[in-house]
Amino acid sequence: MTAVPLRRNRDFLLLQTGQLLSGIGTQSGLIAYPLLVLALTGSAAKAGVVAFARALSSTVLALPAGVMADHWDRRRLMIGADAVRVLAVGCLVVAILSDRLAFWMIPLVAFVEGSGAALFHAAEAGALRAVVPVRQLPGAAGARSGRMAVVWLAGPPLGGALFTLARVLPFLVDVVSYAFSTVSLLAMRTPFQQERAPDRSSLRSRLAEGARFVWGHRFLRTCAFLFGLANFIGPGVLLAVVVLGRRQGLSGGRVGLLLAVFGACLLLGSFLSPLVRRLLPVRGVLVLELWTWTGCGLFLIWPDVYVLVAAILPTALAIPSTDSVVHGYRIAMTPDRLIGRVESIWSTTSLLIAPLGPLVAGVLLDNVPARAAVAVFAAFGLVLAVWGTLSPSIRGAPSLEELDGLAA
Repeated sequence: MTAVPLRRNRDFLLLQTGQLLSGIGTQSGLIAYPLLVLALTGSAAKAGVVAFARALSSTVLALPAGVMADHWDRRRLMIGADAVRVLAVGCLVVAILSDRLAFWMIPLVAFVEGSGAALFHAAEAGALRAVVPVRQLPGAAGARSGRMAVVWLAGPPLGGALFTLARVLPFLVDVVSYAFSTVSLLAMRTPFQQERAPDRSSLRSRLAEGARFVWGHRFLRTCAFLFGLANFIGPGVLLAVVVLGRRQGLSGGRVGLLLAVFGACLLLGSFLSPLVRRLLPVRGVLVLELWTWTGCGLFLIWPDVYVLVAAILPTALAIPSTDSVVHGYRIAMTPDRLIGRVESIWSTTSLLIAPLGPLVAGVLLDNVPARAAVAVFAAFGLVLAVWGTLSPSIRGAPSLEELDGLAA
C-alpha cells in the first residue's frame, strides 16, 4: 500500500465520515436514554440499569463477535450490525410514538443496540488495519479519537435539545445515522481482510489463540487491565453529571452542553496528541491520563455539577494521546487473521467492569449523599494512578520508533 497521507486516503476518510455521522446519532441517543428514564420513572437507579444493560451487552458479546470478525466477511458483518441497531431503536421509536412505552422496553433496546455495537467494533479494527499502513496506525488511532471527540461535542447537546423538543427525536436521528454508516461501508473499495484459509478449529481453540497473543505481551496485558478498570470511572462520573445536573434544575439541553464541554476537550486533546507523543515517552502519556481521574475529588470540596465537569476536563485532554499509543500499537502488532479476536479479548478485558460504573453511580446517588458517591470514583482513580506509576510493564513500554519492528 502506498503511504499517502491520511487526509488523502479515500477509504480511511469514508470510514471516518460514516462513523462520525453514526456516532453523533448514537451519542444523541445515549444521553436521551437516561433523560427518557428520568422523565418516565424519576429514578436514577433505573437510569443506571439502562446504561448497565447497554454496556453489558458489548462486554458479554465481545468474544463471540471477535471470532465472527475473523471468520466472516467484515464488511457484511458491519452492515448487518447496523441493521440490527436500526431495528432495535426503530422499535423504541414506534413505542414512544404510539404512547405504549414501558420501562422494560428501554433496557431491552439498549441491550440489543449494544449487541450490534459489539459486532460492528469487532470488525472495525480490521477495516482500519486494511486501509491504513502500519506506520500510520498511531495517527489513525489519534484521528479516530478526534472523531469520537466531535461525537462527544455534537451528540449530547443535539440529543438534549432534540429530547426537549420531542422525546422521540434523538432516537429517530439515531436510526437515520446508521443508514449513513451503511452507505459509507458500501462505498469503500479495499477488502476488509486478507485472504484467509478456512479455520476448522473449535471456538475454544480460536479464542485461546487470541488470548495467548494478548497475554504474551506484558505491555498490552497491563494496559488492558489498567484502562479496563479505568472504564469503571468514566461512565459512572458521566452518569453522575446527568443526574446531578437534573437535580440542580438544569434542562436536558443544558445537561447536554455540559457533556459537550467534555467532548470539546477531547477534540482539543486529539489536536494536541501528536505534540504530546513527541514530548512525552509512552509511559508518561499513560500515567498522565491515570492521574487526571483523581481530579473528580474536587467535587468533595465544592459539590456542584459544574465543578465536577471542570474536574474531569484534564482527563478529556489526555485520552486521545493515550488512545493513539495504546490502540495504534495493538492494531499494528496483531496479525490480520487474529485482529478480531484480539480486539474482542481486549474489549472484554478492558470493558469487563464498565457496566458497573453507571449502575453503581445510579444506586449510590439514590441512597447516599452525592459527595460520598463521587468519592468512590475518586478513590478508585487514585488506586489506578499509583498502580500505573509503579508498574514495570508501563515503565518498560516500547517507543514509537519500534512500531515497524513490532508489526513485523
